[in-house]
Amino acid sequence: MARLITAPTIIEAAGHPPKKIEEFFGRVNSGTAAVSIARMTSPSGWVEPGQTPAFDEYTVVLAGVLRVESVDGALDVQAGQAVLCPAGSWVRYSSPGAEGAHYLAVCLPAFSPDTVHRDAP
Repeated sequence: MARLITAPTIIEAAGHPPKKIEEFFGRVNSGTAAVSIARMTSPSGWVEPGQTPAFDEYTVVLAGVLRVESVDGALDVQAGQAVLCPAGSWVRYSSPGAEGAHYLAVCLPAFSPDTVHRDAP
């Protein structure tokens, strides 16, 4: 049977200044452990700590620019582009542009604070 998700749940985000995470599917909003799908809105200048997640993260940028740093360098992912960050790889996300970034993030398995493995402060 089809299941309607009437609204996302707002999830507290890491980084500064704060970004908005709207989880449609995931451990919090739908009780889904296999996948999480969230809409992200990050302001200009937002940066989060580096992480080595135990999940694949597929990201589609809808507007603005999302910077993705890895051990291989940095990518500026533009609106209409996408990036895959595989599980077990170090990554750090930020939105350096004046307009910030709006993007969709899909994590397999679902995002969890216990499996994101953020860098120590």
